[in-house]
Amino acid sequence: MGARRLVLAALAIAAAAPGVAQAHLVATGMGPIYDGITHFGLSPEDYLPAVALAFLAGLRGPATVRLLLAVLPLAWLAGGLLALAGLAAPPAVISAATAVMFLGIGGGLAANLDLPRWGSVVAAGALGALRGAADLSGVAPSLPHVASLAGMAASVFVVFAIATSLTLPLTRAWMVIAVRVSGSWLAASGLLLAGWVWRYGARVTGS
Repeated sequence: MGARRLVLAALAIAAAAPGVAQAHLVATGMGPIYDGITHFGLSPEDYLPAVALAFLAGLRGPATVRLLLAVLPLAWLAGGLLALAGLAAPPAVISAATAVMFLGIGGGLAANLDLPRWGSVVAAGALGALRGAADLSGVAPSLPHVASLAGMAASVFVVFAIATSLTLPLTRAWMVIAVRVSGSWLAASGLLLAGWVWRYGARVTGS
């Protein structure tokens, strides 16, 4: 009786075990563009800093929003294309830089930092290039992967636009404070990620 249970348990584990490990891009079965959209939606390393930057841009006004709405997706595309060309940074650098971006953007939002326009552009360009490279790091260049990258960039554009629409009309102090609190959470996450990288080494941030 014990041997039968052992065999049944082994068969159940074998049936539940995944057959393929996909380290980078999600396969939805709906095509590479949807794969890229899904990848972005399932990657908190991607959407959390993008949303926080959008909140900060919304607090700075429409002109900053319009500028970053163009810069961030284009930088994401550029970073991904560089990674496909084999020019991505090592995983340890990507992990450490992601932690720094979490700390910087989250801390800036928490402090309601009044960045100059060029500073906002630099932040958006750095975030887009970093995360675009992380998403496609180690992936062989191909047209489907370029299409997936386009899906990610489109997701960045839509999410950024929606997030900024939440903060642009805010005028009451308590509402602004509530948004700033979310920045402190992101900064805390960046601190935890930095500690993880320091203690355990690089984390696969593009998975």
